[in-house]
Amino acid sequence: QVQLVESGGGSVQPGGSLRLSCAASGSIFSFNYMAWYRQAPGKQRDLVATITRGGSTNYADSVKGRFTISRDNAANTVYLQMNSLKPEDTAVYYCKARSDYYDMDYWGRGTLVTVSS
Repeated sequence: QVQLVESGGGSVQPGGSLRLSCAASGSIFSFNYMAWYRQAPGKQRDLVATITRGGSTNYADSVKGRFTISRDNAANTVYLQMNSLKPEDTAVYYCKARSDYYDMDYWGRGTLVTVSS
């Protein structure tokens, strides 16, 4: 079974930085892509960033230039470096692993990020 565990969330002031981690129980190279999503209270869950098996990355317009998704295959871990944080970034952040082979999405339980003065 696949398990994803997020960590690194917390409370920061506007303009601050956080780095989120997503540790997978298996090799992240086995997934077609890894992704970060976020969900604010009363809002839908939105895609933040993706990184493919080949290393290609994509970002939501709202975070381009501020967030960076990366991975460490040896550590089976995906990261989300978040800089210049804004109050509107406040949300629960979720890690997802996609397997096209098994047609399965695997989700972590989320980590809360709060950006406020």
